[in-house]
Amino acid sequence: MAQLIKLQNYISRYEQDPFHYPARYVRLKKGEWEKFHNQWEYQRSTGIIHTEPGKEENWLLEEPKEKHSLLRGLFSKKEKRVETEPGPLQEDEALFSMNESEFIYLQTEEDVKKAFVDKMFAFQVKWASSTLLHQSPLDHKYYVDEQLKFLATRLPDTFLILYKPVFRFQKAVVELDIVLITPLQVWCLTFLEEQDEAVFTGSSDRFWMKRFRETESKVLSPAVSLARTETIAKKLLRHHEVDIPVRKAILSRNGYIDDPSAPADIYYIDKREFPRWFQEMRQFSSPLKTIQLKAAKVLLAHADSISLRRPEWEEEI
Repeated sequence: MAQLIKLQNYISRYEQDPFHYPARYVRLKKGEWEKFHNQWEYQRSTGIIHTEPGKEENWLLEEPKEKHSLLRGLFSKKEKRVETEPGPLQEDEALFSMNESEFIYLQTEEDVKKAFVDKMFAFQVKWASSTLLHQSPLDHKYYVDEQLKFLATRLPDTFLILYKPVFRFQKAVVELDIVLITPLQVWCLTFLEEQDEAVFTGSSDRFWMKRFRETESKVLSPAVSLARTETIAKKLLRHHEVDIPVRKAILSRNGYIDDPSAPADIYYIDKREFPRWFQEMRQFSSPLKTIQLKAAKVLLAHADSISLRRPEWEEEI
């Protein structure tokens, strides 16, 4: 499961310490999965849950065996915390707690995995919209945002997502497309998905043509906002001397993109190419890299955030 480090203009815990929270997330997810699965196994062994025997697989992406020096010793319950805020709330530790009645509905390993992934995704949205001291008014549509959930739950732990972040750039506030920071490169992504089997004809104009069955219509070129996202990301990284490749791609899982004169610096990944491209991304195995965390720090530093002080930390007057 990838890490959602920025969501629109919501305040994020990753903004406070981009070098600490990615490592903490990886360790937290692994530990919570073990507790979650053990709790389900206990319920099954006591006869509360009746399941058919099946093959168990090590499906969870674990920490790479090669540990980056920055990650050593950063996370354990007894270790000294590096947060600069007051002591943590109990929400992180209690997020995955389930009562016995809830486990009754988890009949198979697949049910358990799905339940855990759903809880982990909700946890990510919480981390991406609050800190220990502040929180942003959250639009609950993000809990059911299909594209966001698809990326966050299907990509490796070491991939960092900025989902349509709002940036402060040259005295302007600009909403960007999706930015995905992998250990080796930065991807600027946008989805182009409407009706199944729709065909999009790309061009250098502001509008593209969409054909669906017997009808044709114009759609705003996704390349326009994607180019803006790439330009801003490149300028910020170059200014801070973070040397990491930046690529851009238009994704269409259910349609086709046709553009004979497509520029060489943009990837069109449509229904024909998406399964192979996404599988390569999912199989990518690498620990978090220093250059990757530096890139995240730079981009987060220029991202806009709107938040309110959490009521539990308000001082009494």
